[in-house]
Amino acid sequence: MFYVDSHSVKLSPMIWEYRELDAHKLVNGRKRQLLVDTGGRLWAAQVHAANASDGPVAKPLVSDILWYGERVETVFGDGGYGGEFAKELANWGVDFERVSRPESTHGLVPVAKRRVVERSIAWTNFFRRIVKDYEFTLSSSVAWLLLGNTQIMLQRIDRKSKI
Repeated sequence: MFYVDSHSVKLSPMIWEYRELDAHKLVNGRKRQLLVDTGGRLWAAQVHAANASDGPVAKPLVSDILWYGERVETVFGDGGYGGEFAKELANWGVDFERVSRPESTHGLVPVAKRRVVERSIAWTNFFRRIVKDYEFTLSSSVAWLLLGNTQIMLQRIDRKSKI
């Protein structure tokens, strides 16, 4: 199972390429799409201008999902991925399940399946280089995300070996 979600980050003032305003969060910068597994490990990422909606720009992540083969049966995401992204997954035989709070509830309600990807997004706040996007190219932004996640995984391995 994989979980997909996005978050917007501010962009360094000296960078003008791929900079747009995310109208929902009022962030002038870039948006990151993250694909994580059930343990919160980052498997794929994509960075783009913040004004694009989640579903259509996440379609390139489908090729990363398919690369992992028949093990992938379901991808969980919020309502923003329910359109084009879900259709692209369905073309390849992968189910998409929309995960959101129940309609009858009001206010903040934690949803267990979304917590996995939200926690992974929060882990990026441990790295000063990733909190704000300082990179000129989109590929180097993705590389820094992968490096940060690699460090988190190595720290987990080190912690388990000391016990």
